[in-house]
Amino acid sequence: MSTLSLDASTSHTPPGRLARQLGHASLLPFVAGAVFIWLLSGRVQPEPFIFLVGALTSYAALVIAFLGGLPWGLAVRVRPEDADHELVQRTLWTGLIRLLTAWIAVSMPPHAGLIVLGVLLIAGYLIDRRLYPLLGAGGWLTLRFRLTIVASLSCFLAAAQL
Repeated sequence: MSTLSLDASTSHTPPGRLARQLGHASLLPFVAGAVFIWLLSGRVQPEPFIFLVGALTSYAALVIAFLGGLPWGLAVRVRPEDADHELVQRTLWTGLIRLLTAWIAVSMPPHAGLIVLGVLLIAGYLIDRRLYPLLGAGGWLTLRFRLTIVASLSCFLAAAQL
């Protein structure tokens, strides 16, 4: 098996200030959704509550799809002769599997779907923890870990209230 050829100088470059700020801002729908679900459960009409639960569930699935697509973007940086490398193929498959599993989770009852989405966020991080350094993005893992903890915890807490 051959080794992938990537620019090693960028593999430990951390995200810039804007990326960190936007990453943290992306947590607002997770945290707000979980907090509002806890505060409003049984206290509001069903329609707005169902909308809130659906919004959190959909947002989590969109984030998982986005995160599953990131390794695809990193994989396109490899040399054409490495396109069939086992790591590149695994990267493409795991991104697709995350997307499809998130889609299934959105179709599930919210108390179960949010659990699946929380697990997907964690599983995606664990997969990417191995892939990112090999794909030249290892410096992003600290931010990714922090965001994953808050997002998955929000999904679990919201599911616990449903």
